Amino acid sequence: MTVAEPMPELIADPAQRPDDYLSAVLRWHFSADTGSPFWLAQAEKLDFDPLTDIGTFDDLTRFPNVANELRSARAEDLIPRGYGPNPEVIGVFESGGTTGQPKRVVLLRDWLDQLIEWSSGQLDEHGVPTGVNWLCVIPSGPHMVGEIIKRQAAYRGGMSFMVDLDPRWVKRLIEAGKFDEAGAYAEHLVEQLRHLLASQDIGVLMITPPVLERVARDERLVELVNEKVRAINWVGTQMDVDTRSLYRTEIFPEVRLYSGYGSTMILGNASERVGLTDDDPCIYDPYSPHMSFRVIDPETGEQVPYGERGQVSMTHASKSFFLPNNLERDYATRIAPPPGQVGDSVADIAPVLEFDGETVTEGVY
Repeated sequence: MTVAEPMPELIADPAQRPDDYLSAVLRWHFSADTGSPFWLAQAEKLDFDPLTDIGTFDDLTRFPNVANELRSARAEDLIPRGYGPNPEVIGVFESGGTTGQPKRVVLLRDWLDQLIEWSSGQLDEHGVPTGVNWLCVIPSGPHMVGEIIKRQAAYRGGMSFMVDLDPRWVKRLIEAGKFDEAGAYAEHLVEQLRHLLASQDIGVLMITPPVLERVARDERLVELVNEKVRAINWVGTQMDVDTRSLYRTEIFPEVRLYSGYGSTMILGNASERVGLTDDDPCIYDPYSPHMSFRVIDPETGEQVPYGERGQVSMTHASKSFFLPNNLERDYATRIAPPPGQVGDSVADIAPVLEFDGETVTEGVY
C-alpha cells in the first residue's frame, strides 16, 4: 500500500461509494505493511487475489468463512500492522460460545468511537433520551455488548448501572434440564434490577426479552418502569409481534420500545428501522457499508427471495477488522434494504436448531 492509496476512513461518503470503500479496506488488510498477520496468512491459501479480483461486495462471496479460526487465533494477529506498535485496544471479546469454544475479536478505539456515534444517531431517531442513566441487564465480562453500552451511556450524558448476565451458565442449566435453577438465576437478575430501579434515577432500561417478561409480571416493577423509565432497549433473543405490541400499548404505554440485532463477529449491531407500526415485524438495517447482511439458503449459499426465510450471513469491513461471510446461528426473513444500503435487511430473527453440529439453546440472551 502506498501513501497515495487512501485508508478506509478517508473514503469520503462510504455509503455513497461502497465499492471504493471496500477496495480501500482490502488494500489495508491485504498489504504487507498494514494488514494483520491473520489475513496475510489467509491470503496465501486463497485461489484469488483480493486486491485485483474483488471489486464489489457481491464478490466477497468468493471468500471462505474463516470465523471458526477465530476460536484459536492469537489476538495480536488480528490487529492490522498499520496501527503501529501501540494500537489502542479497548478489549478482546468473545462470542457467546453457544456452539463450542468461543470465537474472539479485538475491539480497537477508532472503530468503537465510530460505532457509538452511529448508534447514538439511531437512538436519537427513535426518541431515546440523552442525559439520563441506563440500567443494563446484559452480558459483560468477555462479551462486547457490556463495554459498548457503558460507553454509549457516557457518550449520551448518563451513567450506566450494570446487572451482569452470564448467558453461558443459563444455557448449560437448560441443556442439563435444570429448569428450576435457570429460573432461579433469572429471578436473581430481576432482584438486582429491582433494587437499582427503586433507588436510582434510571431513564433507559436495556434488557433481554426473557428478563423483561419477568419484569412485566411484577406489578410493582411495572409501576417503577412506567414512573421512571423513558425508553426500553431490548436485545438478545427474539420478541414476537404480539408481545411487542402488548408492551407498547398496555404494559409500558408511555415508554419508547426499541431494539437492536447484534453480533460479536460484526463488532456491533443493526438498528431497528424507524417508523414501524405495532403490527410490523422488527426490521433491522445494518450500519452499511461497514456491516452488511445476506440472507441465504444454507445448502446452496444463494440469497433467498425477498420475504423468504434463510440463514443470516454477516460481513464486517472496516479499518480495524475484516470478516466476510460469517454464517450466523440465526434464521431471518430477507427484507428489501433502504436506498443505498449494501446487502439485505432482516426481520423475524430466530435461532437455527443446530449450528456447527451442536444444538442451539436459547436462554436469557
